[in-house]
Amino acid sequence: MSLVISPLVRGRIPTFVEKVNTVITPGTSVDVVVTEIGISVNPNRPDLVEHFKDLKVPQFTIKELQEKAYEIVGNPDPIEYGDKVVALIEYRDGTLIDTVKNIKN
Repeated sequence: MSLVISPLVRGRIPTFVEKVNTVITPGTSVDVVVTEIGISVNPNRPDLVEHFKDLKVPQFTIKELQEKAYEIVGNPDPIEYGDKVVALIEYRDGTLIDTVKNIKN
């Protein structure tokens, strides 16, 4: 089971957003997300959904976690990127999974 532990909000920035800026770990490889308000179990893991169904911890969908984060800090403005590549994200199997570009001033 892969587990990601994250706050709902970091500073004024929601952790759960409509579209991520940089892919570090593909969501399809995450089984459970743990936050300070509860957990989200990947619906593609019915074995874990069944295992955690009676757990006395609040459970949410990722969309519900996003909505709760937006209730706290609002809907973030999109970041405007330039054309300069500043980083390449390589997955643990060696494949390139994302490119990071500079932020426009």
